[in-house]
Amino acid sequence: MKENQKKYIAKNKKASFDYFILSTYETGIVLFGTEIKSIRQGRVNLKDSYCEFKDGELYVRGMHISPYEQGNIFNRDPLRLKKLLMHKREIMSLFGKTKQEGLTLIPLSLYFSGAKVKVELGLCRGKKNYDKRETIAKKEAAREMELRLKARNQ
Repeated sequence: MKENQKKYIAKNKKASFDYFILSTYETGIVLFGTEIKSIRQGRVNLKDSYCEFKDGELYVRGMHISPYEQGNIFNRDPLRLKKLLMHKREIMSLFGKTKQEGLTLIPLSLYFSGAKVKVELGLCRGKKNYDKRETIAKKEAAREMELRLKARNQ
């Protein structure tokens, strides 16, 4: 496998439904050995996770990494705060955007980049209910058009 090739572990599908994704960032994450083994088995959930700033650092809250079966005493709390690795100026820039513009940072996906685990963060603005209904309507219209084209070509 090439070093720059991404092997996705988990994606947060709900994020694109609940938020407008304005920009994305790649970050590293601090993990322990049993967490990596559990991630390699694909036992991670990003569904209700979000990022928060604490003492000038960036953390992920709500990312659930299931305990490793053979981990016994070395297993960590599945919902513990996980530190993200970014340059200080990037963290300060994101902190300013989230405080001034009312945006939020959401983990969009977790993947392997070479041997390292990376997190793709999205700078997002929340959708209102009418935006969500509009998204559903567009998806249904596209699905209907594809079905009609398929039926016409047969």
